[in-house]
Amino acid sequence: MNLTILDTLASLVRINSVNPAYEGGCSEAAMAAHVREFFREHGIETWEQEVFPGRPNVIARLPGRLPGRRIVLEAHTDTVSVRGMAISPFEPTVENGLLYGRGACDTKGGLAAMMHALASLKAEGFTPPCEVWFAAVADEEYSYRGVVKLCEGLTADAAVVAEPTELRLIVASKGVLRWRIHVHGRAAHSSKPHLGVNAINHMARLVLELESDQQRLARNPHALLGPATCNVGVISGGVQVNFVPDTCVIEIDRRLLPGEQVGGVLAHYQRLLDGLKAQHTGFDATMESPMLTDEALDTSPEAAPARLAAEVLRSMGLDGQPAGVPFGSDASKLSRQGIPSLVFGPGSIDRAHASVEYVEIDQVLQAFEFYREFIRRFV
Repeated sequence: MNLTILDTLASLVRINSVNPAYEGGCSEAAMAAHVREFFREHGIETWEQEVFPGRPNVIARLPGRLPGRRIVLEAHTDTVSVRGMAISPFEPTVENGLLYGRGACDTKGGLAAMMHALASLKAEGFTPPCEVWFAAVADEEYSYRGVVKLCEGLTADAAVVAEPTELRLIVASKGVLRWRIHVHGRAAHSSKPHLGVNAINHMARLVLELESDQQRLARNPHALLGPATCNVGVISGGVQVNFVPDTCVIEIDRRLLPGEQVGGVLAHYQRLLDGLKAQHTGFDATMESPMLTDEALDTSPEAAPARLAAEVLRSMGLDGQPAGVPFGSDASKLSRQGIPSLVFGPGSIDRAHASVEYVEIDQVLQAFEFYREFIRRFV
């Protein structure tokens, strides 16, 4: 069985499923076909949900004993770009207990473990207490349209999302808000800068104000997640060196804590802009509508799925203490659907998106055991 799991993982890594939004992107179509064929061979019912043309979710179903009770296991099929990788991305190699390749860690290791958890229970003739859906979804790495499609009309009593957590039980994660701020100036010849309004100079004031505001965020940490963060990731402005620049733009990534709402956060930054306008003559800035929003995950450690997951991990000799992570996942969208949601999987987030991506094979096998036992025991 262990070798079969690794064979499946290697087969998944060989498939180029780079999200089409990124350089060198393909699509998740071949992954979806592979997953569907796997379950067909194991006699497990499947169907597809079209997310984008040629980019479906695949859902597999194991019937359960209790009518109206359902758990969802979910993993995404897309990966980030392979640009800049220092290893061959689609030729999986095994060395010193590690399997290398794009997606091995994020998140095909968890995907393979979940697939085999269902297949092994089916092979045993075991009927779980609750109906089980396994969802292999598209587009997590760009705009998470796959899980949004999955959530349409979905009801369930628990969800476990495969992401690289190093086999830790994750009940909380930060949300994200990304948007642009434009500072507007007035162009002039650089020999007479007093005739213009330098948008880059005013943007410098704003960036420093954002840096100062980060200190406020640092004073209010979350018990599992630490403080909210604000990062200016992109800046552009000006036309050429002998112009007074009339525009400058930044892109901001703001990580949200549980309880923070997008509207309230944006209102705070608008107040910062209003304050700078009052202090500095000529300061004029506007905010675009967000490019991406996702609220934080905040599942109670006392929720039934979290308590069971902790018990299963302790029975395996692993750490069952609920924890938090700074990165986001599909779990937050399932949680907003009213489904108590957890994040759990093999590998480290430090290897995800990296130039050398790998997953620890022993963690993939332990994740398989965890998913199996969670399904067997959830009532």
